Amino acid sequence: MPPLVSCGEPLGRPLPDNVFQLPFPVGGRVMRLNAMRQAADSIWSPMAPLLGTWEGTGGGEPGIGKYERTYVFIFDKKFIEIRNKSVYPPSGANPKGETHEDIGYISFDKARRKFVLRQFHIEGYVNQYVIDSLASDGKVFVFVSEAIENIPKGWHAKESYQIVADNKIVETFELAPPDKPFEVYTRVTLKKVK
Repeated sequence: MPPLVSCGEPLGRPLPDNVFQLPFPVGGRVMRLNAMRQAADSIWSPMAPLLGTWEGTGGGEPGIGKYERTYVFIFDKKFIEIRNKSVYPPSGANPKGETHEDIGYISFDKARRKFVLRQFHIEGYVNQYVIDSLASDGKVFVFVSEAIENIPKGWHAKESYQIVADNKIVETFELAPPDKPFEVYTRVTLKKVK
């Protein structure tokens, strides 16, 4: 019996991470299935500019602060995990200062064919957003809340991301009280550090 080959290549050398291999020969050949991985990667292409470690400054309602943010794939690229820390030093409007932290997860809801963002805040709020718009050039995308836990009924939130350059994004967080329009709560400019 001739040696098993895969797409004309002898077996025995490691396969790249983006290639799936059936564990059995098919018609004397082992089939590689990279189409599944390529489809999964293409789903994430609108969010790819966020990946990495970011730092920046910005402010709004809590004052002017420094921000640290990371966006990383987890669980074999099924989710993007976001870790955020914002530090606002004491100021006239906020004499004690403030440190805010939250963890978030972006997923792709296959049934709705939409990205969903869930955030868990140190203050106890849990926000669930769904992507509301994505610019045709991919440079601006907006998530609008569909549920917020531990806040009075009727409040809404919006997270907008503007990709200014490969290493620069502007994020705007807006809140709307019941039956009122959105108002900017914070706006931050982040620069990629790695």
